[in-house]
Amino acid sequence: MNYWRAASRLNSELAALPPASVDSPLAWRMAAVAFAVGFIVFGVVYSFGVFLEPIMADLGSNRSATSALYAIASSAFYFLGPATGSVGDRLGPRAITGFGALAMGGGLAATAFVTDIGIAYLTYGLGVGIGAACAYIPTFAVVGSWFERWRTRALSIAATGTGLGMLALPPLCAAIIEHYGWRAAALVLAGISGAVLVVSAVLVRPAPPRPSPPTSEPLGATLRSRAFVQIYTSWVFGTIALFVPLVFLPAFAVARGADPVAASWLISIVGGCSVLGRLGIGYAAAGRTLLLYKGSILAMAASYVVWLLIPTYGWLVVFAAVLGIAYGVRIALVAPVLIGLFGASRLGGLLGTFFTATGIAGLAAPTAANFAVDYWGSDTAGIAVAIALGTLAYALVLPLKASPERLEQRATGKG
Repeated sequence: MNYWRAASRLNSELAALPPASVDSPLAWRMAAVAFAVGFIVFGVVYSFGVFLEPIMADLGSNRSATSALYAIASSAFYFLGPATGSVGDRLGPRAITGFGALAMGGGLAATAFVTDIGIAYLTYGLGVGIGAACAYIPTFAVVGSWFERWRTRALSIAATGTGLGMLALPPLCAAIIEHYGWRAAALVLAGISGAVLVVSAVLVRPAPPRPSPPTSEPLGATLRSRAFVQIYTSWVFGTIALFVPLVFLPAFAVARGADPVAASWLISIVGGCSVLGRLGIGYAAAGRTLLLYKGSILAMAASYVVWLLIPTYGWLVVFAAVLGIAYGVRIALVAPVLIGLFGASRLGGLLGTFFTATGIAGLAAPTAANFAVDYWGSDTAGIAVAIALGTLAYALVLPLKASPERLEQRATGKG
């Protein structure tokens, strides 16, 4: 409790300082902080795959019990988002990010010394999950309030950090594990994540205070609105569809004659092209954010049709590239779209609630895809599920539009 009281006083002191202007060099520092935090959080969470086999062998646990480490961490990450985002809105991003640094760095360090999988559920599962939830949502949300003219570009740069972290940290961990073992790799991750998140907590600042619009509605009313339900449900369906190729695509390619190494590269192509999509869209989305967001969901749905109809390796490469770019655009534009629809106030709570949709999709996707394959006896059934869900995702967002009043609030920075 003393920590949070001190954090509240610090945030009040920061708020009392002469405010920096939006779109300023200080604002770009906030974008860099969000980039670094996304790099660490997603890099750490998605490095789990390279730890799975070594932890199983060392602790003597089975695959299901060991995989639960990732399930606990990812569930805590996504489902604690509403709470950590709301705390960040009230106390500022510095306090909650600092707590996230302690949780993730400490949890990873403690995991390096565990001898029982049950203890690892606490150190890794809860430590990484709580740390990720505390660090990512508040720092990402604050970027939206620091920008007006360059908001979409800044958020796309911040979102690029998540993709680069997923590309860079797993190979680093794999190399360390190969030479020194998984415990050494966990300690290295603890040091890197703790240091980066502590520095981020020191550098991050609340956005300059701006008057709230008189029409601003409570967060609960926003979450119950038809527009939010539509975009939230669309995200659930679209993300379940996305997980289908991430799970099945390499095996699908191998079954049709592709070399296993070449087949594994298809997932890397999706990831690499998603980074290009995240970064590039910030330079093309001005004035067309909602339209391009809808287009990215349509492009994802259309790419699954290519996967189904032309399953040769060359076309699978094309499919992976198109899917990756469209997926990256969707990720980069979701925060600007939410701001355009609902305003930038209470953005931490809004984003934290919204990203629980990813957690729901992650839990539902393996069951939905495997059920379809088992029921119809064909791996193309999983592709059909992706097409159907992708189409539903597009149909749900197609009617959405920002009201003229909201567009005015966004343009003046009052929303």
